[in-house]
Amino acid sequence: MAHLQLTPLAAGGGRGGADEMEEVALLGPESYDEEAAAAPGPEEEEGMRRVQVRVTGMTCSACTAAVEAAVSARRGVGGVAVSLLQSRARVVFDPALAKEEDIIEAIEDAGFEAELLPDSTVSQPKLQNTLSGQFRIGGMTCAACVNSVEGILKKLPGVKRAVVALATSLGEVEYDPSVISKDEIVQAIEDAGFEAALLQSSEQDKVLLGLMGLHTEVDVDILHDILKKMEGLRQFNVNLVLSEAEIVFDPEVVGLRSIVDTIEMESSGRLKAHVQNPYIRAASNDAQEASKMLHLLCSSLFLSIPVFFIRMVCPRIHFTRSLLLMHLGPFYIGDLLKWILVSIVQFGVGKRFYVAAYRALRHGSTNMDVLVVLGTTASYVYSVCALLYGAFTGFHPPKYFETSAMIITFVLFGKYLEVLAKGRTSDAIKKLVELVPATALLLLKDKEGKYAAEKEIDASLIQPGDVLKVLPGSKVPADGTVVWGTSHVDESMVTGESAPISKEVSSIVIGGTMNLHGILHIQATKVGSGTVLSQIISLVETAQMSKAPIQKFADYVAGIFVPIVVTLSLVTFIAWFLCGSLGAYPNSWVDETSNCFVFSLMFSISVVVIACPCALGLATPTAVMVATGVGANHGVLVKGGDALERAQNVKYVIFDKTGTLTQGKATVTSTKVFSGIDLGDFLTLVASAEASSEHPLAKAILDYAFHFHFFGKLPSSKDDIKKRKQQILSQWLLEVAEFSALPGKGVQCLINGKKILVGNRTLITENGINIPEEAESFLVDLELNAKTGVLVAYDSELIGSIGMTDPLKREAVVVVEGLKKMGIYPVMVTGDNWRTAQAVAKEVGIEDVRAEVMPAGKADVVRSLQKDGSVVAMVGDGINDSPALAAADVGMAIGAGTDIAIEAADYVLVRNNLEDVITAIDLSRKTFSRIRWNYFFAMAYNIIAIPVAAGALFPFTGLQMPPWLAGACMAFSSVSVVCSSLWLRRYRKPRLTTLLQITVE
Repeated sequence: MAHLQLTPLAAGGGRGGADEMEEVALLGPESYDEEAAAAPGPEEEEGMRRVQVRVTGMTCSACTAAVEAAVSARRGVGGVAVSLLQSRARVVFDPALAKEEDIIEAIEDAGFEAELLPDSTVSQPKLQNTLSGQFRIGGMTCAACVNSVEGILKKLPGVKRAVVALATSLGEVEYDPSVISKDEIVQAIEDAGFEAALLQSSEQDKVLLGLMGLHTEVDVDILHDILKKMEGLRQFNVNLVLSEAEIVFDPEVVGLRSIVDTIEMESSGRLKAHVQNPYIRAASNDAQEASKMLHLLCSSLFLSIPVFFIRMVCPRIHFTRSLLLMHLGPFYIGDLLKWILVSIVQFGVGKRFYVAAYRALRHGSTNMDVLVVLGTTASYVYSVCALLYGAFTGFHPPKYFETSAMIITFVLFGKYLEVLAKGRTSDAIKKLVELVPATALLLLKDKEGKYAAEKEIDASLIQPGDVLKVLPGSKVPADGTVVWGTSHVDESMVTGESAPISKEVSSIVIGGTMNLHGILHIQATKVGSGTVLSQIISLVETAQMSKAPIQKFADYVAGIFVPIVVTLSLVTFIAWFLCGSLGAYPNSWVDETSNCFVFSLMFSISVVVIACPCALGLATPTAVMVATGVGANHGVLVKGGDALERAQNVKYVIFDKTGTLTQGKATVTSTKVFSGIDLGDFLTLVASAEASSEHPLAKAILDYAFHFHFFGKLPSSKDDIKKRKQQILSQWLLEVAEFSALPGKGVQCLINGKKILVGNRTLITENGINIPEEAESFLVDLELNAKTGVLVAYDSELIGSIGMTDPLKREAVVVVEGLKKMGIYPVMVTGDNWRTAQAVAKEVGIEDVRAEVMPAGKADVVRSLQKDGSVVAMVGDGINDSPALAAADVGMAIGAGTDIAIEAADYVLVRNNLEDVITAIDLSRKTFSRIRWNYFFAMAYNIIAIPVAAGALFPFTGLQMPPWLAGACMAFSSVSVVCSSLWLRRYRKPRLTTLLQITVE
């Protein structure tokens, strides 16, 4: 899995309560910090040991719960925390009572694979011999198919994990390529009766190239000769039919652009290669599937309409009636025509149903295709028998050829509509993919190192370090840094910020955003899957692949649905037939040309055909898929269906203060000196001590001191200011020795051989330094006004204090009030002092405040609120928030926060706007309201439709549902569920003015 992550803050400030806001820069999972995994665990007691275990096979929160329960039950285990996203378990145990082998055994007994990580203090990267492949799986029609494919994949040797999604027709398989190849996985899926193809893999050195000009074997030979001579190519496979070449290469030896350029140059332009986009291929496959389904539908319709006319219209016209009643041997011409046409529909057009049903039954599963085959075959076989019986006896019983033909036609029509509707559920991914430009302008250097020319290249061939030219009105092709030029860039499609952002030299730009005015030269820093946009796409895809816990119900029902329906069909037939044979109902109920057997058979076929397991199977995945896409469009990234489900029941929302409720940009508001030291000298001392810290408070103090000394003495150009500032800092600041950061307290160091302390009240008192009444009064006044006071002691004497403030975000007050209107209780947790915390809480409208809480204590606050079974959400942005984010039922990371915070969270609020907390909860509620409606409709449909089809109303109303009408109902039931889910695309985030009942005049 790829997870959304942001650039981490450098440690050093140590104040614990505030975190610096960083520019958005998404990283891959390799930047995972062990602190995130370790944070959620329980406190370790003396003599206890902690281990990290890799757990393979977990797919949802139920899996993590099973692992936790299995490990917790072992004697000697003090605590266990399982991370689904990292596939790890952190276990604290007493080595006198339990061994590492016992923990591994407990996890394996729970049905998962476990591996002890050798050193829990070092981040363990994903095993390089394990790959994650995404496969397109065609032919799945319901949840039973999904269960069948998943079951087959999980049994394959070398497969660690397999998840299949019906709505997207995709499967993600984590496998060991040394044990099983992707071709063997594809073969296993195809052997199960489905179509399969690999879309993309986590291998970094494999690429699929599309080739123009590859027409004959001679072209293939030319390409082979070119590739054999190329250094760095490990292997390649050319497919002449698809005009594609799969190449495995060493990226350290040869670049992708070099491969493409070499193919074109060495073939003298005869062959041209381009990288195949997996998303474009997926869209092409969707279009092919829809086209194939439309072709089958048209064929079935073309053959079924004549059958309908022969049965319903022609007998009413004298000429055609006479023509149809003419004999051809022992058969009527009309009956022969219907037999021929319906046979083509039954075994030609309907072949796909027979193949799918056979394969499903062969693997011990049942699905909708089995029901269609049973219903249509029963009608067809009876009609053929009736035709032959009439030909040899002269008594012509009624025939129902048109029933099987119309059932197949209606089912195909429903499937075609379903394919179109399901295609629209992934529109969010398509829109995100379309943001990436197709080409880029690469700047080329001459021999002197100057940019002398430019070349248009495929955007997929951009390499880190390339300098690209971005024209006004064009999109930025990759994440990078501006090296020349100034402009304004519209980043609203990624960050949601509507106002254009000014860009100059050293500014960071995001791939897919729009350059509005000037020309920019950017140096690519991240390309391909490493870009912000690719990470967002990957995260949305991962979420759409996930299963919400509520779907377990549908999966269970789907597994037993078809056998129950077949049983009900047999019961229906036997009941009506026995009642007819015993004279329990009048003969007038049976048509004159029919008999008791046929009368009972039609009810039985209707029961088989009208039942629809697809509606149940599609109820949850389609809604989750649409919701995750809608969320991404609104700047809310959901990591899975389980997180989406939990968020609907949130009772408490815990906010971190600094950087979450506040802007995270501290500024100095006042300074006061309590000794005879000059203010300038005081600021020089403090700035020198804080210069080694990366904390936002430290930077604010440094900037304040710098401008105090040099205001009005700096050049006007920003570039010149930066250069001049670096020169001044190296000369102006005093030399520091033995610097150390004290988390949650401040910093200490030696200047001129004397100890200086810069921090909070705790730091000063712990060092035995007395705080004068004047300083205490100054501090209290600051804290009562929602400001933070920083004390400075030099040579064991308090010499001054600095007042700092971090303004509230403009939306904080209305968001808190909005949550209250939604029935949610807001809570504020901070490491700041009580007076400042209470002043901020009062300003923002939060009544429940927890102050002076250390990072580990935030998770304890979460657990205390969870004790009564309440669902708790945590909103944070810093490293110190990650334990609480992981401990919370729903973790929400502000998008400009740190990578560890975002790794631990379930939701990522990309736009760094607190209003999206309300959007996330509201979207969850709307989504699961829609899912409940989907289930209600699907269940109600089957509960009502099956008895009606079985003839429950016939004795009272004379209402009999013919099999062809039952087929139409079945076809439209699944379509209606998908359309119901698509209604979520109309979702609009709640307006705070409406939520708070504010009238805007």
